[in-house]
Amino acid sequence: MSATILIADDDSLPRKNLARVLESEDYHIYEAENGDGAIDAINKIDFDLVLSDLKMPGTDGLGVLRHLRNVSPQTMFLLMTGYASVDSAIEAFRMGAQDYILKPVVIEDVLQKVNRLLQYKSLAWEVQILRRQINANSEAAGLIGESRIIQDILAMISKVAPTSSNVLITGESGVGKEVVARTIHLQSPRADMVFLPVNCSAIPETLLESQLFGHVKGSFTGAASSQEGLFQRAQGGTIFLDEIGELPLSLQPKILRVIEDKEVLPIGSTHPTRLNVRIIASTNRDLQMEVAEDRFREDLYYRLNVINIRVPGLRERREDIPLLVDHLIRRHNAEMKRTYKGAGNAALKILMSLPWKGNVRELDNVIERAMILGNGEWITPAELPQWEAPKDEPNLSAGNNLRIAVQSYEKSHIENVLKETAGDKTRAARLLGVSRSSLYRKLESLDIHAED
Repeated sequence: MSATILIADDDSLPRKNLARVLESEDYHIYEAENGDGAIDAINKIDFDLVLSDLKMPGTDGLGVLRHLRNVSPQTMFLLMTGYASVDSAIEAFRMGAQDYILKPVVIEDVLQKVNRLLQYKSLAWEVQILRRQINANSEAAGLIGESRIIQDILAMISKVAPTSSNVLITGESGVGKEVVARTIHLQSPRADMVFLPVNCSAIPETLLESQLFGHVKGSFTGAASSQEGLFQRAQGGTIFLDEIGELPLSLQPKILRVIEDKEVLPIGSTHPTRLNVRIIASTNRDLQMEVAEDRFREDLYYRLNVINIRVPGLRERREDIPLLVDHLIRRHNAEMKRTYKGAGNAALKILMSLPWKGNVRELDNVIERAMILGNGEWITPAELPQWEAPKDEPNLSAGNNLRIAVQSYEKSHIENVLKETAGDKTRAARLLGVSRSSLYRKLESLDIHAED
């Protein structure tokens, strides 16, 4: 069969020998002498298979694999290593590699593995996507939190999920927009079909069109065989276009056509393919501002924004931090084979007081770091990064009652901001990073009188 293959190896002699053998089998071969060269080639050409050495100067084989999974998730990956490390093989499989082979390679073994991987490429790719989906679902079965704003989002999801309407999820980086998208998918009639996330900002513009819509053989340099696009791969399921605000203007009319006509036209083809795919998109940009400044098509914006779900920053729902901390500790306990019981009161007090500009993703990183550095039982302040103490920090004399401690902190912080703004609720809401309606609910629930 005709296929395009990349061989990445800093050892030129075995690389060129392998290239000659594979070329004799009628494969189209490209070579890279290090990991950085492999990444550059992956950014320019759609490969059916990448064979990469593990140990290379600069970016190693696992780094190449990590980049490949972001840029071209349907490409097969075969790791070659002279280091018979079980850990490296396990890590490669966890990241999405299909197979590995020990060096020095036996040509017959390589040919057998290459033929098998290419023969079952489509099936293997779908299995990989499903495995990722299962793992992701087991780690994040839904939104974690009991705050009013999270409950409102869950109520919206329950109404939206049974439909096929397009959904636009907005919010800062790290708030959990993909978790919301997965929750919609899992509660929809498409739950048994594929959920396919596509990071529009991670795929180079030169490859994005081919990745999304597919291409036919010979339609451009390097297109040695026809390739289905990601829209076709998501047939019957849900495609999640993450960071849709990064989509180049040149591709926006084609996405609009997919939405309006429910069909996709691969590059070089004159025969469109009918689609049955739900589109969920997300962005951390203000798309209305992008439209006003001619960086995003207005008609595409309105097509995507049938239903809008805004995911709040972590600082807008501090009362959910203890639940999130417990959830993250349980997850990392399973991954790291630890037995942490939780975070101590002093550590929780610190975690509750921080600005969390990186939102839930930043909290996750902090918890993982603390569990690595800690004693294996309770997270304490000693394991947390050394942040500057917040100004006007309240005295949380709540004993062991976490809910009272949370309310005490929130009340003190909101009162300080209201003092700073002389009672201007609109300005206070902006400084707090919440909507006015959220601020009014807080004032009522915490018995705060702005006039005072």
